[in-house]
Amino acid sequence: MTKVAIIGASGYTGVELARILCNHPHISLTTVTSRQHEGQTLGRVFPNLIKKVDLVCENLSPEQLSSRADLFFTAVPHKTAMDIVPTLLTEGKKVIDLSADFRIRDVTVYEKWYQKHTAQQILAEAVYGLPELYREEIKSSRLIANPGCYPTSIILGLAPLLKAGVIDPQSIIADSKSGTSGAGRSAQVGTLFCEVADGFRAYKVAAHRHTPEIEQEINRLGRCNVNISFTPHLLPISRGILSTVYAQLTDRIETAKIKNLYDEMYNDEYFIRVLPEDSFPATQYVRGSNYCDIGFKIDPRTGRIIIMSAIDNIVKGAAGQAVQNMNLMCGFPETAGLEGAPFFP
Repeated sequence: MTKVAIIGASGYTGVELARILCNHPHISLTTVTSRQHEGQTLGRVFPNLIKKVDLVCENLSPEQLSSRADLFFTAVPHKTAMDIVPTLLTEGKKVIDLSADFRIRDVTVYEKWYQKHTAQQILAEAVYGLPELYREEIKSSRLIANPGCYPTSIILGLAPLLKAGVIDPQSIIADSKSGTSGAGRSAQVGTLFCEVADGFRAYKVAAHRHTPEIEQEINRLGRCNVNISFTPHLLPISRGILSTVYAQLTDRIETAKIKNLYDEMYNDEYFIRVLPEDSFPATQYVRGSNYCDIGFKIDPRTGRIIIMSAIDNIVKGAAGQAVQNMNLMCGFPETAGLEGAPFFP
């Protein structure tokens, strides 16, 4: 059994990792850390895990942690990961980082949107952990930069079209809506029940930190250099992302040909469900799962294509995708621990 640890287990991503890993057939969850809840069992912090994960939350240094596991999930804030990951790699461990610290390949871009990068010496070896695009690189890597939730939904929706060159990358507009768990578990006025319930609003307009991550992957897929328009919105639901992406088609093209592009790229992808014509994704049909549902519609009047994708932001958008990456890194079946159907209703 592969020994696994979660560093930062008391956030929504950390508890979702624990929920998935406690039923994984090939690993042993040996350690969970939390400064805030040190000394308490994870089941005490999250009662849904009572009798499932009885580990006590500890507050350990990277040096103390290194002997506890073979693979580490770092579910910690940006900057914190840079202080932890280098030590774990030096000790010969594998790491899946769920912060943004190793997602952006260009240090200058990272520092423009986040803060000074203090672990540049290992940045070049980090693999962007989107299995549907980088499966082979993930298998042989020891450091995975787990993608952000918004980028996952947008990139997967656009990838077949960008690779085929049937859309103008300069025309891309991404309009995404997320449940409030995407803002994290820390108390914030903007995500209090009375601030969110019965409302719907945009936030961080033209300023969201996932923008350079989305652009990086779009530019790589489309062999281009573009800036996109990306606007996130906050939905009064706990989990889920629905992204609606608009792009100009480069030529008149039949719906059947577009469908073939998606089928050719995703037919063998267990976690991508390309929906039938005139069927569109909804967050309630991926809730609690590692699926990404994708639909599209061509607007012949404008010559645009409208792509819609839905994921659970803390599963395929975070913890589930991290476990999918772990499975690839460790040689397990890629779907191990993730085969469950979505929750409904």
